[in-house]
Amino acid sequence: MTNNPTQLSLLQDDIRRRYDTLSKRLKQVARYILDNSNSIAFDTVASIAQQADVPPSTLIRFSNAFGFSGFNEMKQVFRQHLMEETVNYTERARLFRQTATDETPTAPENPAEILNVFTMVNSQALQQLAMQINPEQLEKAVKMLDEADNIYVIGLRRSFSVASYLTYALRHLERRAFLIDGLGGMFAEQLSMVNPKDVVIAISYSPYAREAVELVELGAKRGAHQIAITDSQVSPLAAFSDVCFVVREAQVDGFRSQVASLCLAQTLAVSLALNNAN
Repeated sequence: MTNNPTQLSLLQDDIRRRYDTLSKRLKQVARYILDNSNSIAFDTVASIAQQADVPPSTLIRFSNAFGFSGFNEMKQVFRQHLMEETVNYTERARLFRQTATDETPTAPENPAEILNVFTMVNSQALQQLAMQINPEQLEKAVKMLDEADNIYVIGLRRSFSVASYLTYALRHLERRAFLIDGLGGMFAEQLSMVNPKDVVIAISYSPYAREAVELVELGAKRGAHQIAITDSQVSPLAAFSDVCFVVREAQVDGFRSQVASLCLAQTLAVSLALNNAN
């Protein structure tokens, strides 16, 4: 496997960095989580509390301290990491069922159920997108794109479809848009002409593509404006961005959708088109 940073590795780094500042009980939880990351996804909250020798309420306080609404939300980081490490989709589906607990909804079993569930969760993801995206940040991103001499779009592996669509849409707006696909391994070469009058749009989700992170760093060194579309405020893309959109995609049976990300990409393109029409 590659050494791409993931939400889990970033969380573990944060726990290690803040360990000395935690209370005695929270340190117990921290030690258990760092030492047993492979089993967290499989165990219930009650079991984890028992093994860490703390009451369940301490797990909630621990997760709150690291920006989660509850411990089950933190557990999803561990479950998702297992899914990301499992490339084969059939094995991923099996793993999802193995890690399911009483706290996890029953997985759909046939195509009609899968369609119904994906429709429902994608609808919820789109509603969350509309509520979570800051209108001022959206306006700022459109203004950056409107004023850019060149727009470089980065999206590798799972993010490639979103990046290619956005490049396609920008080209139809007669913008100088370039898709960074690294053909022939020429990632850096494709971004070698970037300058402060340009905008770099980087799209990446955990596990964050190492090449994408390196390109974002290169863009920052060259003084380019940057827009990030990612899945966490602690994403390595966020640190270099002028505007960072955190998108929570729907998931079914361990498989993440792209509907919300494509909706955001289309919003940026259509907003830019309307600006041009005025």
